Amino acid sequence: MTPLRVVIADDQPMMRAGFKSVLESAGDITVVGEAENGVEAVSLARAQRPDVVLMDIRMPVMDGIEATRRLPDQRVLILTTFGLDDYIIDALRAGASGFLLKDAPTHDVLAAVRAVAAGDAVLSAAVTRQLLDQVGRRLPAAVSRDAHGLAGLTDREEEVLGMLAAGLSNAEIATAMVVSEATVKSHVSRLLGKLGLRDRVQAVIYAYETGLITPRETGE
Repeated sequence: MTPLRVVIADDQPMMRAGFKSVLESAGDITVVGEAENGVEAVSLARAQRPDVVLMDIRMPVMDGIEATRRLPDQRVLILTTFGLDDYIIDALRAGASGFLLKDAPTHDVLAAVRAVAAGDAVLSAAVTRQLLDQVGRRLPAAVSRDAHGLAGLTDREEEVLGMLAAGLSNAEIATAMVVSEATVKSHVSRLLGKLGLRDRVQAVIYAYETGLITPRETGE
């Protein structure tokens, strides 16, 4: 099996070394480049075409949000801490496929990288739900997306979109709707296509920005 290829972008050498050690110890992941700022990250990602870019937010020269924005065709997993909640929504709008806490356990790091590489989004963890709720409360009242796209969804697809925005996994949506996970995946695929969205993360942002769901609906 061909190893997953990853680029790590972080201005702290020890952090890069730590993530590289964790990833390469798995056996099915190889780090093909390291960057200490956003400019280097963009250059490396364009040259190496990795499966996933692990991207820190705060970096010199160019931050991780702008670097992510300049890599629209790359799968980016944002490295974050609880202290950077204000930046999360900007990172997602820039095209990130999810976020990973810098102090996450090894198995969570590996699972997140594999999920993003497979085209999924890292949205199911409890911490992510909390972050989505917190940043959702900071969105402006006026929506910045055209809500007309919702009219093209079936009632079932709109229901699934609402559950995605609430942070539910496919399995949890399947249980709530009393259908199979395969059926849920089909609904998700169709609604993403109809709305012109890349992944589940963009679906969450869309749901917030069109007013389909409000932050208080996601509170636990």
